[in-house]
Amino acid sequence: MAHTDRAMMPPVDVLVVGAGTTGLTLALQAHAHGASVRVVERRPEPFRPSRALILHPRTLEVLRPLGVTEALLDVADTAPTARVHLGSRVVEAGLGDLALPDTAFPQLSLVRQAHVESVLTRALTDRGVAVERGTELLTARDDGHGARAVLRSAHGIEEARCSSVVGCDGPASAVRESAGIGWYGRPYAEEVILADVDLGSAFAPFGAQVFAGRDGLLFLFPLGEQAPWRLLATRTSADGSGRDFGQPGPAVPRAELQRLVDDTGLEAVIERLAWSARVPLQCRLARRFRRGRLFLAGDAAHNYSPATGQGMNAGIQDAVNLGWKLGLTADRLGPGTDVLLDSYDGERRSAAQGRMVLTHAAFWAEASTGRVPSWLRAVGAPWAAPLVPALLDRRRLVAEAVRLISQLRVNYRRSPLSVDGTPRLWGAPRPGDRLPDATVSTDGTVGRLHGLLARPGVHLLLQRDADPPPDVLTGPRVTVLRLTNSPGRGLLAVRPDGHVGFRCGAVDPAALSAWLSLAGVTAAG
Repeated sequence: MAHTDRAMMPPVDVLVVGAGTTGLTLALQAHAHGASVRVVERRPEPFRPSRALILHPRTLEVLRPLGVTEALLDVADTAPTARVHLGSRVVEAGLGDLALPDTAFPQLSLVRQAHVESVLTRALTDRGVAVERGTELLTARDDGHGARAVLRSAHGIEEARCSSVVGCDGPASAVRESAGIGWYGRPYAEEVILADVDLGSAFAPFGAQVFAGRDGLLFLFPLGEQAPWRLLATRTSADGSGRDFGQPGPAVPRAELQRLVDDTGLEAVIERLAWSARVPLQCRLARRFRRGRLFLAGDAAHNYSPATGQGMNAGIQDAVNLGWKLGLTADRLGPGTDVLLDSYDGERRSAAQGRMVLTHAAFWAEASTGRVPSWLRAVGAPWAAPLVPALLDRRRLVAEAVRLISQLRVNYRRSPLSVDGTPRLWGAPRPGDRLPDATVSTDGTVGRLHGLLARPGVHLLLQRDADPPPDVLTGPRVTVLRLTNSPGRGLLAVRPDGHVGFRCGAVDPAALSAWLSLAGVTAAG
């Protein structure tokens, strides 16, 4: 087997396998917190067309400190509308400017996954990190002192040395297989049908269109990449054997797609079919997200149905959680950092279990052909349609639904990184909770809290009368901010992913130092 001169390349801290949205975000977050990174991707070109189409508010929040959110919003529809067809009734809904005062992004943003990947790739390039396409991971292992990975590319075979390997390489993850991590779950009996279609000028784009029928839902998004419309339908799978879950499979005949459109009652003709595929689905969760120096994130760790749009968003949030932990411990991995690194599995696997319940219930209502869900879509929903506008007018109700699906309520209260000091600081977010956005005053200047924290690292928020922390506890990875509109002597320590880590009613240098050490921030910063 031919070896390449690349086998002599110096080791890096983090080898990221997979250059989808999860892998690119992981690389950015780890790099922003001090790690050297490599990103390898077996595909020679970016995957097209996009599968994911929605960015949630929480996802935009966690990406903001990496400096990419504005570029994403520039290519997104941040005020999307939807027409929901329930039998003969049509209900219009707006998904922008929701009643979410504690976030800077109170909307569901429609954006193609391909555009998200382009923005993230450009940000990595600006930081001097190039994606190595056409490079496949063959095996990876923990050698007791770090990790070793065998890579194959056009240059030959390379054994790469690194501190950690992160598998962001999808459902058929080579990293998961190398780590010997099993996963449990099952295939769905239903599949997704995707297509880019041109429905002609008689059907002009007006936001997303959703059609509820006895056999499932059909969506039309004005986000096609090779034609004006992206069609997404859920139907019973035609073939249960030999499926590559989550990956586009055989093309769908135009006649079959036209029948799907006709079944909705929509008087539209597919004038041009640019692309189509069947996508088999499964619901699975890895039994662990870490084994030694090998980690899993995104679709390599969990697979869901497309209901509520979790895939891309969950992977990005995994990456932000793990990336800062690998970055801050890159130069000193060992027993002293195991609590921090193990917290990734405890925090994100628990969140994934909650998402699995949510998506499974939503997909049952959306796609199951059982008697009850079929009746609900075909009979119950049209009957209840007159009540829907009144419900949508209750903006707080809609906002709470978006808060749930976008993971704004996820907390890590049981994490070892969530610490309450003495005396306790009452009236503040609990350790492990997401820090909500708010209007604050700092040195006489009024601004939004999340905007002030939109940079990598740990943030110490001091109340107005709090003692300053000792200089030895601050440094390039720790930012101190005094909130002059918040009376009291306490402080909050906010993790790089926007969750509260430490809370105390007074500045206790010893307790704060212990938490900063636990979080991977040394006295030198």
